[in-house]
Amino acid sequence: MNQATTDLSPGKLAQIACVLEATARKPGNVHRFADFADLDYLDFLLGASAIAEPLDRAEREGIGPAVLAAVEATRRLIATNSNLGMILLLGPMAAVPRDQGLADGLERVLADTTIKDARLVYQAIRLANPGGMGKVAEQDIADEPTITLREAMALAADRDLIARQYVNGFQEVLGDGLPALKRRLDDGYPLETAIIGAYLEMLGRHPDTLIARKTGWERAEEASALAREVLDVGWPDSPEGREQVLALDRWLRSDGNRLNPGATADLTAAVLFAGLRDGTIKLPRSPGPVGWSGPSEDPRRFT
Repeated sequence: MNQATTDLSPGKLAQIACVLEATARKPGNVHRFADFADLDYLDFLLGASAIAEPLDRAEREGIGPAVLAAVEATRRLIATNSNLGMILLLGPMAAVPRDQGLADGLERVLADTTIKDARLVYQAIRLANPGGMGKVAEQDIADEPTITLREAMALAADRDLIARQYVNGFQEVLGDGLPALKRRLDDGYPLETAIIGAYLEMLGRHPDTLIARKTGWERAEEASALAREVLDVGWPDSPEGREQVLALDRWLRSDGNRLNPGATADLTAAVLFAGLRDGTIKLPRSPGPVGWSGPSEDPRRFT
């Protein structure tokens, strides 16, 4: 980590990551120029502010207590679910000791999860009350778990991107999203463009499981194909790419926002935590808008 981020606690890094994720103009998501009818930009900012202190306790108290405390703190500020997926990802990441790398540290943290962790996380999920959960035959969220948190997540890994990270050591975050973020920053793109690029790459490679839960796997796979097309035609540098990303945004916002790639957005927040932690994202940031979004502030551009 660079000197600036070593001075910041894991909870503060999580808060900053969530603010960056919400502010970036990712296609199909809430951001500072686009709200949903039942969820707006302020909800995400309030949720980000709520989680810092609870996640600072993750290393000491464990994932389950930290996740539940973060959801409870969020609920004291907003009455809807804006950040459950982010909390489920950031909880294990915040629990990794600062002198350990994330990849190795996460494997140890996840291997050490307990039945108590599972019970508290189940309680947190019920409190957040996310949409589209449905019911499963084994270890359903409405019941009390009888296996460890990692084992419970393994049962959902084929249908939930967040659960999958608990099983594969955050492969989509550290193996896909973080390198995509680094590559764009190294190429000189502004931070917002790099965030959107990492988001599009993850969406293109992995069908979003929130879309799948709400509308079916065929629509989720269609969203991934459209994201790949945006990148294939040269976004953000080509006019065609810039037009394609606007078309993708319109498509994702159709059908009452049920095509919102919320799981991919949650993965993006985790990528940003990793990028802040290892110094990929430099703090303090330079003054002015150019380092964030480039010279244009046109909310339509996604660049």
